[in-house]
Amino acid sequence: MKVFESSCTFDYPWSTVTIANWRKYCAWNTQSPHVIAVDTLSRDVDLVTGILRSERLITCKQSAPRWLMKFVGAEVSYVREISEVDPANQTIISRSTNLSGSTILSVQETVIYSPHPDDPAHRTLFTQDARITAYGAFSRLCSAVEDWSVERFGQNAKRGRLGFEAVLEMSAKAFRDMKESAKDEATA
Repeated sequence: MKVFESSCTFDYPWSTVTIANWRKYCAWNTQSPHVIAVDTLSRDVDLVTGILRSERLITCKQSAPRWLMKFVGAEVSYVREISEVDPANQTIISRSTNLSGSTILSVQETVIYSPHPDDPAHRTLFTQDARITAYGAFSRLCSAVEDWSVERFGQNAKRGRLGFEAVLEMSAKAFRDMKESAKDEATA
């Protein structure tokens, strides 16, 4: 098993990041063309805690090396994501796992968004952890697959952050435009 860890800060309040999180795979994010569909399987709110729990199926088009595709199979893969938004503690915790090819390569990812401890009103801390395990009889091959997967995961994480920044920027612009429009209507 290999581990990928990453963290960064988004210069937006947690509330803005939370709203944008549901749009991170939309047309505003040009860095995630591999995501071809996001389907919500379930969504419910715990009436006691206020936690919103969502389960989604994310459909992706693979871009793995040809040698790895022989083992994994189809070009299309599926990821199950379970997210919990806790408004009281201001956290989003998303846990994802690959469904496709999971008997060969397992990827367990946890992502957390929370107010940044140094500036909780204006910035959001993002942490990411992925545990990648290749299965097989040949440990050297498994290790090579895990190494490649961690490297690819890191590259995708960088692109994902860039894409999410674009989504955050477009969301902030849309909110500003809506506020301006509401002001104009109120004064007309």
